Amino acid sequence: MSGLHDQIEIKFRLTDGSDIGPKSYPAVTSVATLKESVIAQWPKEKENGPKTVKDLKIISAGKILENNRTLRECKSPIYGLPGGVITMHVIVQHRSDRISEKKVSDLEKQNKCGCVIL
Repeated sequence: MSGLHDQIEIKFRLTDGSDIGPKSYPAVTSVATLKESVIAQWPKEKENGPKTVKDLKIISAGKILENNRTLRECKSPIYGLPGGVITMHVIVQHRSDRISEKKVSDLEKQNKCGCVIL
């Protein structure tokens, strides 16, 4: 496959409902590269923008995309629609948020009840 079939047009939907893009990317583009593109195109007027690739999560078709995968590997059946623009959702999760989330997760593990109701 070559030409237009190897290009995927994507727009990124931010949590406030605004979009970045659409822009065409080769199917061999990694998710990490997509995240770098989002960081580069991030609107300057928005506060709390991502600083690194680790600050971002990209969701497509209900799945969080892994940094080491390519668009082709993450492909869903709708990618094949001619002239279609794929919307991927972007979530910014700063380092302090990830640490807090881990602490809550650890607390949940510690406070589990071992009761059995017969």
